[in-house]
Amino acid sequence: MRGDLYALVSGGSPIDVKNAMRDISSRLQLALQIAAEAGSSTLDFFQRDNLDVERKDDDSPVTQADRGAEQLMREQISKSFPTDGVIGEEFGEEQGTSAYRWVLDPIDGTKSFICGVPLYSVLIGILQDQRSVAGVILIPALGESVYAEEGAGTWWQRGTEPAKRATVANRPLSDGVFLFSQGDSFSERGAPEAYSELERAAYITRSWGDGYGYLLVATGRTDVIVDPIMNLWDAAPMLPVLQEAGGSFTDWQGLPTVLHGEGVGCSQRVREEVLAVTRRFPKLEGAR
Repeated sequence: MRGDLYALVSGGSPIDVKNAMRDISSRLQLALQIAAEAGSSTLDFFQRDNLDVERKDDDSPVTQADRGAEQLMREQISKSFPTDGVIGEEFGEEQGTSAYRWVLDPIDGTKSFICGVPLYSVLIGILQDQRSVAGVILIPALGESVYAEEGAGTWWQRGTEPAKRATVANRPLSDGVFLFSQGDSFSERGAPEAYSELERAAYITRSWGDGYGYLLVATGRTDVIVDPIMNLWDAAPMLPVLQEAGGSFTDWQGLPTVLHGEGVGCSQRVREEVLAVTRRFPKLEGAR
């Protein structure tokens, strides 16, 4: 039934759509496997006293853990899906010939990682053409993850417990939690007032950001996370993870996309209240 309905919407035949769904599911299974392997590899360096930290051209930190985890994932993708494209934070883009592109962030929250804070994540997004259709957020140091594929729900895994369906919260922002990743990014975006308004509207404001913040929204423990500036590898898994949990991931204007370099992840209950704030702050000319 799910495949037949999607076919009516997309214009494809039920057989074509079912094949596409199998293609996405097989890629999600590999994504879960390589996220776990990459996450495990990062733990070998986590809270190490002699961790070597470099600064990239944009002044963001990078470590051998970031590079090693991304290389591990790339090697496994190349073996299993050699025609797929891959783009990652540390090693750039490899063009593919299929409709699929893997988007990798081996350590989202490297600043947390180098400070020994266990809230960093491994992010994997799978794009079909320009649409994000599956995603994984794994928090290696906590043994917690969420993952989703289009039409199959979002699943929440904690340790060795069986995975269960993840669902966003259903409460007003006045009783809810507003998250952000980095405070000065609102000023860099030219929107410090957006931060101030959302802080006033929410019951609690915290900087539990990056991938961990989106996991918290998807599992109903917080209500909204707003990022004024995002790279593709920061955003790629968020749309399917939040949508399949009953929530929303959009740009600041309310368009569901991972391609616009910004993000609003939230429950449906607070969506319009949050977008009423962010819509007033279009992206600055020349902003990435």
